[in-house]
Amino acid sequence: MSDRTTDHPLESPIRQALAGVNDPEIRRPITELGMVHSVDVDDAGAVRVEVLLTVAGCPLKDTLRRDVTAAVSAVAGVSSVEVVLGVMSDEQRAALRDQLTGGQAQRDIPFARADSLTQVIAVASGKGGVGKSSVTVNLALALAAKGRTVGVLDADIYGHSIPAMLGVADAKPTSVEDMIMPVPAQGLKVISIGMLKPRRDQVVAWRGPILDRALTQMLADVYWGDLDYLLIDLPPGTGDVAISLGQKLPNAEVLVITTPQQAAAEVAERAGTMASMMNQRVIGVVENMSYYLVPGTEEKHHIFGEGGGKDVSETLAQRLGYPVPLLAQVPLDPKLREGGDVGTPIVAAEPNQPAAIALAGLADHLAGRGRGLAGKQLGLAPAGR
Repeated sequence: MSDRTTDHPLESPIRQALAGVNDPEIRRPITELGMVHSVDVDDAGAVRVEVLLTVAGCPLKDTLRRDVTAAVSAVAGVSSVEVVLGVMSDEQRAALRDQLTGGQAQRDIPFARADSLTQVIAVASGKGGVGKSSVTVNLALALAAKGRTVGVLDADIYGHSIPAMLGVADAKPTSVEDMIMPVPAQGLKVISIGMLKPRRDQVVAWRGPILDRALTQMLADVYWGDLDYLLIDLPPGTGDVAISLGQKLPNAEVLVITTPQQAAAEVAERAGTMASMMNQRVIGVVENMSYYLVPGTEEKHHIFGEGGGKDVSETLAQRLGYPVPLLAQVPLDPKLREGGDVGTPIVAAEPNQPAAIALAGLADHLAGRGRGLAGKQLGLAPAGR
């Protein structure tokens, strides 16, 4: 904050207005984050606000400038607004990092703590091509539409497609000291290995240990804030990333995606079994591409067969010893594919489409479970007598 003092009567309401402006990446008030360096008002009501960016190349600085200008302009008596953008010093950035992390040691995964209230849901499939990423993106948006705070971690290291599906394929996260800010996208907080590569077309060719470190970085070094849900888009199959995630987040729940055909169902069962081996609970099955609904009719065509989702549900319930319900059957819809291609997912762009309705119903089910510590491993041991 500036050391300058002023008796101008507009300064107090201007600062109150600025308290309503959130940093678009951190999503907390800029006044709380120490980003408002000075507010100067002249006798004619012309206002000059200096705002400190976390880094000089902040990708959303134009958004911040626009939001500050709008907030201050709405104050009665203000005749004009000039927003000057500066940059935090190293000391200010370090103080901000400590403020956001609460002084926690680096490399601490917040979702692994016993007191975390974030529901971590890993979206898994036995094989590729079943629409796992499409389900992840649309489910995240449907949960956010219910007022939940949702993060999406694209852990499909080799086949990362989440950024493109959300229209942020070329976005880069901002770093504050050793902390990474997730990219805001359509009300979600998103991070992907694709955002951390120098070039979009660069190929990722990593093996186990490097994959493990990358997953740790995206979980521990990203400032996720207080999330209701963290959805993790896993790579297909039962490889290194699924094993690493199970070790790092044993409290994560798993949602298994399949298609109706038996070949997909059989390998989907393996993904659910792997989750159980890592002590993660499988909360249900989603059957994608269940059928094609002829527009304007109730006529269904089962292009990929029938029964795969039901079979996976029943097999996993028998194998794991607890109910694993079939939570949704999402119809085959060209608009679902088109929305992912252009970065406008169907639940947001065309919520009345049958596929969007099915995915919103899945979100209804998950949101209805509430948020709490019930059923979680708390890491407690009985006290000695």
